[in-house]
Amino acid sequence: MRKGGDIMHAIASAIVKYRYIILAVFAVACVYCGMSLDRVRVNSDLTAFLPAETDTRKGITVMENEFVTYGSAEIMVSSLTLEQARILADEIAAFDHVTAVAFDDTTAHFVNASALFTVAFDGVSQDPAVVSTLTEITDFLSDYDVYVNSEIGKDLLGQILSEMFGVMVIAAAVIAVILLLTSRSYFEVVIFAIVFAVAALLNMGTNFWLGEISSISNAVAVILQLALAIDYAIIFSHRYQDEALDAESDRAALIEALAKSIVEISASSLTTISGLAALMLMQFRLGYDLGIVLSKGIVCSLLTVFLLMPCLIFFFPKALKKTAHRQLLPDLSPWGRFLMKTRVVYVILFLLAVPMAIWLSSRTVYSFNDSSIDEIVPSADRSAMHRIADTFTSTSTVAMIVPAEDFEAEKAILKEVSSYDTVKDALGLAAIESEPGRVLTDEYNARMFSELLGITLQRATLLYQAYGAEHHQYQAIFGDSSSYSVPLIDMFLYLFEKVDQGIVTLDAKNAEKLAELRDQIRIGTDQLRGEHYNRMIFTAALPGEGEESTALVDRIRAVGERYYGEGNVLVVGTITSAKDLADSYNSDSLKINLLTIAAIFTILLFTFRSVAGAAVLVFVIQGSIWINFSFPCLLDSHPSFVTYMIVSAIQMGATIDYAIVLMNRYLAFKKDLPKREAMAQAVAHSFPTVFTSGSIMTLAGLLIAFRVSDVYIGHIGLAVGRGALTSVILVLTVLPQLIVLCDPLIEKTTFRLQGGAAR
Repeated sequence: MRKGGDIMHAIASAIVKYRYIILAVFAVACVYCGMSLDRVRVNSDLTAFLPAETDTRKGITVMENEFVTYGSAEIMVSSLTLEQARILADEIAAFDHVTAVAFDDTTAHFVNASALFTVAFDGVSQDPAVVSTLTEITDFLSDYDVYVNSEIGKDLLGQILSEMFGVMVIAAAVIAVILLLTSRSYFEVVIFAIVFAVAALLNMGTNFWLGEISSISNAVAVILQLALAIDYAIIFSHRYQDEALDAESDRAALIEALAKSIVEISASSLTTISGLAALMLMQFRLGYDLGIVLSKGIVCSLLTVFLLMPCLIFFFPKALKKTAHRQLLPDLSPWGRFLMKTRVVYVILFLLAVPMAIWLSSRTVYSFNDSSIDEIVPSADRSAMHRIADTFTSTSTVAMIVPAEDFEAEKAILKEVSSYDTVKDALGLAAIESEPGRVLTDEYNARMFSELLGITLQRATLLYQAYGAEHHQYQAIFGDSSSYSVPLIDMFLYLFEKVDQGIVTLDAKNAEKLAELRDQIRIGTDQLRGEHYNRMIFTAALPGEGEESTALVDRIRAVGERYYGEGNVLVVGTITSAKDLADSYNSDSLKINLLTIAAIFTILLFTFRSVAGAAVLVFVIQGSIWINFSFPCLLDSHPSFVTYMIVSAIQMGATIDYAIVLMNRYLAFKKDLPKREAMAQAVAHSFPTVFTSGSIMTLAGLLIAFRVSDVYIGHIGLAVGRGALTSVILVLTVLPQLIVLCDPLIEKTTFRLQGGAAR
């Protein structure tokens, strides 16, 4: 049987031998992935990633399939009188495509010389006519102090991509400087750039295989892939340059370096992939989405380093040698010796800080609603949203979805819920008046219909008989036709159909009246009536999350189930999505942490074959996570809940590599040096790798945080950058002292694998 080393040498030799075929395959793959970029579907709605069994997810699916949600806007105009506000309301209502303007003299719409107009439109948020109308209204109000809160015309994905492009440009320049500082040859940076560009293209171009990815994954995957995997290329390049010093040829050096690097880099990538794999087990599918995209990115990076990079080095060995330079980073041996002289000072400080960090991180308040997340980079849209919320009472929308056609039950629900103190508006087909005291869903007989529409009783009776015949309701023909009644909305829809078919004709006056009515009914039915379900919409003067808000939703659901039965009602809205997200977080956060720690501890256990050694490394990095997530509490900041779940797994999986590098160096030097000097040398030799990977990850995270206005992406970036910096500091201060302090215990808990020797 061939030895493992022989197998690695055979693989390395084959890669070098078939380099032209490999280059051709990569060229084809790049063309394919480049052409596939436009096929990637991106979803910016986080509720789309909720577990399928939640009411919110079920309700959103029903609403997407059965209803149309028309655009609306909150427009606040300041520094005007009530009379001026009334005039403006009428002028806004006169714009094309505006169907209604909600405004009155109550504190819901007028406070301290500020007016709030709630404007409804006759098209969806991305309808060009609606977008144009809102722009016209904003221009019309340009002489006033105006704040607009609306989703109309907003291109969130485009804005994120534009901001991320700026991040990538800045990051590329700064990362190039970092790589130059840590490189041994200037041409290395060129090879790194090619390798990473190909790896990123392969990952982005294959995202369409996943069907749909989140806007968060789409935005941060490229730069996090760079931060997580750039050290693979550095390790291989430096290994090659070491081998080239003594090898008989560049080819031999390349094969030897590749054979050794495959094992080393693959082992290093396991901890990162373990952290990402833990994310994929979250009930909240955003974790799976980001985990699978980044894991795929790591695999793409491994493939480019193992396959493409050897080909590039093979073709440019002279360029690497000619541009070789002395080490630009300082020698950290004195720092390592200082750590050994101060013995356990940093360990004591760390042990004192950890309990406080655990307590503070547990007290961090996470937000589960977009509007309550603190911005790092405020956008004009969110500034307007907050200005409106600070001036007027916060409102939330709650939709109730019920089985179709029980209009009496709907009418009763709308009446009861609208009587609640915190419910300011109730909309449903059974709440739209056809005439004073009657609504569209009330049943009308032929006489009532003729009086409402102003047509003869004979024509109305004929219309009702035709309706009854088509719907197999023969009372209209053979029974007492005067008592035969039909919901008014159904009669109108039937009349519209017959007018369109030319079967029914109306005089000019009735035709004009019917045309106006048709638009109103179309808007109502599109939004409130589906094939299998009807929808009622309530506006509550409550924030999007909180106990009082949740209690209202529970109360509304109970009313619905009283009429339709338990399990037959779906209640959906900002409040329910926040609650479902909170439930998902409570279920996932501890599980993901434990799984990540367990997986990485197991990998370290078999890597170093020491229980105490693995525990020390995990403890320090977990300590950095606790410290990282104590900052929001200290700063009284409310980040998104996804920040902790995602970043804690990424930080553990990625920055544990820094600790592994230090431990490996220490164990190697300890064979020939006293343990304190061995650690001093380990700190010096591990510094370039830790500095490069850590500084790039820190830079990437902070650039995302302070250049991207999306609150979810911004907080993830901030936590990634802050966490990487924290881990680097602890690995270069606390960990060296803790390893030396625990060295006797590490030795005692070292075990032998069956058939092998102790470490």
